[in-house]
Amino acid sequence: MSEFPPLTHVALTVRDLSVSVPWYEALLDTEPVIDEDTDPDLHHTVYLVGGGTLIGLHQHGTVAPAGDFSEFRVGLDHVAFGVADRSELEKWAARLDELGIERGRIKDASYGSGVSFRDPDGIALEFFAPPSA
Repeated sequence: MSEFPPLTHVALTVRDLSVSVPWYEALLDTEPVIDEDTDPDLHHTVYLVGGGTLIGLHQHGTVAPAGDFSEFRVGLDHVAFGVADRSELEKWAARLDELGIERGRIKDASYGSGVSFRDPDGIALEFFAPPSA
């Protein structure tokens, strides 16, 4: 068997595309490569980000249950975007500040450094840098 394949895309269910699309466009600094209804009960908006990964936002026809995302439920904990080093991580933290996106402090650990933040539905996101050499 060959090497395990890379991650190609992440699809996030959002409550309201009219709120999430502008938020993600500001964060990602790009416009969607796909924005369409895939069937009568699903619309998706998809962005191409560094390394060829696709980030999709899905809004289903079925109304989402009450409450925001929680990493304490079984399923997704968070999505992390890789940056080259801590210096670049600091630049992304500053970018979050510029966009008015609430974030945690940069946390350093033996395995790397990260800064956490949340989208409008509370989905946990992170910028993550490998440890310094």
